[in-house]
Amino acid sequence: MISRTDVENATIRIAGHVRSTPVVEVEPDLAGPAGALWLKLEYLQHTGSFKARGAFNRILAAAEVGELPAAGVVAASGGNAGLAVGYAARRLGVPAEVYVPTTAPEVKVAKLRRLGATVVRHGREYAEAYEAATKRTAETGALFCHAYDQPEICAGQGTVGRELLDQLGDLDTVLVAVGGGGLLAGVATALEGVTRAVAVEPESVPTLHAALAAGGPVDVEVSGVAADALGARRVGDIAYDVAVRTGVTSVLVDDTEIVEARRLLWDRYRIVVEHGTAAALAALTAGAYRPARGERVAVLLCGANTDPADLG
Repeated sequence: MISRTDVENATIRIAGHVRSTPVVEVEPDLAGPAGALWLKLEYLQHTGSFKARGAFNRILAAAEVGELPAAGVVAASGGNAGLAVGYAARRLGVPAEVYVPTTAPEVKVAKLRRLGATVVRHGREYAEAYEAATKRTAETGALFCHAYDQPEICAGQGTVGRELLDQLGDLDTVLVAVGGGGLLAGVATALEGVTRAVAVEPESVPTLHAALAAGGPVDVEVSGVAADALGARRVGDIAYDVAVRTGVTSVLVDDTEIVEARRLLWDRYRIVVEHGTAAALAALTAGAYRPARGERVAVLLCGANTDPADLG
């Protein structure tokens, strides 16, 4: 479990290492009767996603207490978490080894190598890469950086929620795409008692939705257009606990709705994002989430490590 204090501490710790990303107000017609709609452009963060926040917080927190080993860090990732860990490790002068599934997009793997990380391909799903990475961690004594289910990772991701409140002040709802749930856990914690967080998930990978129905995290099948970014087999324990504590609700969108939302962002605003990121906007454009009249809504656009070739 994490608290708002953890997010506040992370905000101080990673200051100067991450970007403050902009917020733009757009036409509220995308949100029906909503009074105002903003896009939080977190895809402009270092390495193209929010995950740099959690990676820096995890590594810096370990260094603060003398628990950063000479062996460096190990991560398992479908792409974005690995990119973030590789970038943070390079900036902090730490060796990094990243395990990715064989299905990871080549654009992300190439970026990892450019960052100087050692890349190991293993298995077809994140869960298989994760198993290999944890085995490697035990062998080397390296610091393991979980993609989404460690307190320092979640608190670091939550700094984007804190930043959003500082930028907009009065805000009713933030829509957050969910895979493993690290971003949701952090954002919902940062917003707790002030603004509601709504989880948006692909129908083909409903990790939090299934967990809320079952009373705890459960495995789900992984498929669909957003699986490269939101392809965790189950939601993290921290994300589930935070969602229950803060009253997060989950809405589902299908692949067609995600593709349409991604194309809309390109056609209308010339914004290129991953399918997983577009899921958050799809909740509005497809009607999975219907704001009340006058509601002030922000959509967190969390990642842009994608091939834009299909947007022409």
